[in-house]
Amino acid sequence: MSNANAETILAGLDPKQQVAAQALIGPTCILAGAGTGKTRTVTHRIAYGIATGHFAANRVLALTYTNRAAGELRSRLRSLGVGAVSVRTFHAAALAQLEYFWPQLVGVPAPSILESKAKLIGIAAKSLSINLDTAALRDMASEIEWRKYSMLSMDEYSQLADSRPKVAGLSFQKNLEVQKLYEQEKIRAQKLDWEDVLVLTLGLLMAEPRALAHVQSQYRFFTVDEYQDISPLQHALLDQWLGQHAELCVVGDPNQTIYSFTGASREFLRNFADRFPGSSVVELTTNYRSTQQIVAFANRLTSDALLGGELESAGPIGTAPQVASFESPQAEAKAVALAIAEAIQSGVPRSDIAVLYRINNQSELLERALDALDISYQLRGGERFFARPEIKSAVQLIRAESLSPSGKPLHQAVSD
Repeated sequence: MSNANAETILAGLDPKQQVAAQALIGPTCILAGAGTGKTRTVTHRIAYGIATGHFAANRVLALTYTNRAAGELRSRLRSLGVGAVSVRTFHAAALAQLEYFWPQLVGVPAPSILESKAKLIGIAAKSLSINLDTAALRDMASEIEWRKYSMLSMDEYSQLADSRPKVAGLSFQKNLEVQKLYEQEKIRAQKLDWEDVLVLTLGLLMAEPRALAHVQSQYRFFTVDEYQDISPLQHALLDQWLGQHAELCVVGDPNQTIYSFTGASREFLRNFADRFPGSSVVELTTNYRSTQQIVAFANRLTSDALLGGELESAGPIGTAPQVASFESPQAEAKAVALAIAEAIQSGVPRSDIAVLYRINNQSELLERALDALDISYQLRGGERFFARPEIKSAVQLIRAESLSPSGKPLHQAVSD
């Protein structure tokens, strides 16, 4: 690709983004606040590196955490003419390596992946005469993921009885027993969970020099998106992939960590310059997404010493955010529904109104409050509470019990 084309790639970036895109040698850390164009910057950096001959497209690996994010990166790289770049989640990259090397080393195909931990956790719990509902199964699965992403053996985890929160309403000892039995059930079923994929790939690369050399010869230039969400296990695997080379670019924002519940640590981002001496650190601080009032409000909420300055807004003047507090989640949901009703009555189109909530179990109260005011809505990214199979089943059992009582206490009649 010509220098003219390389300069065209830079032309669509602001000055700070251009600095980041031109930092092509050695470890690079891009500190990108919300709405500052981090994905645009990192994809243009890859394209610019290939255009100038610094990167070989087939030796670049861009890593992220979700299939959706990987798809977005692929799409943008294709639009820049560098579709040959590999873009994978950590899990997908590790699985490809495990499935390639396992038959060579073990002589049989790698075990298949569990679709969900819930079934085996449930079997493990029932063997201890413990019944876990859907929420408890989910909480136990999250705790298992936290332990594994944190690279804790079962013995090491057992020393944390005083510091870990109660999981699924169980004592720490019962929690530990369920986890041990889950691992046994998984071995019996000849299955792997996704954390096992990372653990086994890491162990394989550490134990087999030829496998490690093969992987390191395949990829040389690494980019990690949302680096603030990397876990100790994922970073240990990344270190193996890097080897003695430090051709690594990370992009992240310490104020946007969302996977801490699975062991992610923003300390890797905070300490990047110490971990990789001589690294380049570039800050993106111009927000292109939000109004000036929202950016100013965000600066007050998410100040972090790692980012040298506050975000600046390139957006228009808008309405100032309003903050309210409530005595209970129920009161909050009711107030949100009333505010929506008032907005609709004042002429605001329903399609212009959205409600964002932090965790899925908040949706039930919001749905109830909206239904009470006869406000129709669409639930994105999930099912309506009363449309979920387990809820519909429970409602049917309650109705049946009301029509023909079994004589059992209601909670027993409708339980699993």
